[in-house]
Amino acid sequence: MAYQTHSSAIVDAGAQIGDGSRIWHFVHVCSGASIGKDCSLGQNVFVGNQVVIGDNVKIQNNVSVYDNVTIEHGVFCGPSMVFTNVYNPRSLIERKSEYRSTLVRRGATLGANCTVVCGVTIGEYAFVGAGAVVNKDVPAYALVVGVPGRQIGWMSEFGEQLALPLQGQTSAVCEHTGDRYILDGKTLSKEPHSD
Repeated sequence: MAYQTHSSAIVDAGAQIGDGSRIWHFVHVCSGASIGKDCSLGQNVFVGNQVVIGDNVKIQNNVSVYDNVTIEHGVFCGPSMVFTNVYNPRSLIERKSEYRSTLVRRGATLGANCTVVCGVTIGEYAFVGAGAVVNKDVPAYALVVGVPGRQIGWMSEFGEQLALPLQGQTSAVCEHTGDRYILDGKTLSKEPHSD
């Protein structure tokens, strides 16, 4: 099985794209990019040379994934959200040697029009709300909104807010899946299934 590419898309020679991925209208994938299986790149997406994208990633319209961004499996990038790779850009000063790496962990959601300032890590299954500006690391399962982004709660892997305080020691169950989440201090984790 191969990947699908719209006739208006440009995929430079050397780019690695996994089986079942779909590359839509006016997308540009640079030669050094690595894209996993079963991904979807919406209209007008740009993927730079030093970019790694895992399997089952959905990147909606008008998103540019610049060099030094790594996106793990199952991440959702909402329409027109923004990545950066230079912290203090100036047009007249060359700063390609100063790129800061950004890591988006497995299962995270980046809402429409949010901005991720370079050099941060967004934890597994974190949820960044539409329009938020992320300028510091986001814990796993955290719900972050606002400008600058601040944590207001916790999310399940299913994508529903959990009834938990921001810190303490307690637990909550996702009503959709039955999965139990344990909050220990400021760290949330999913309780392993006992099979």
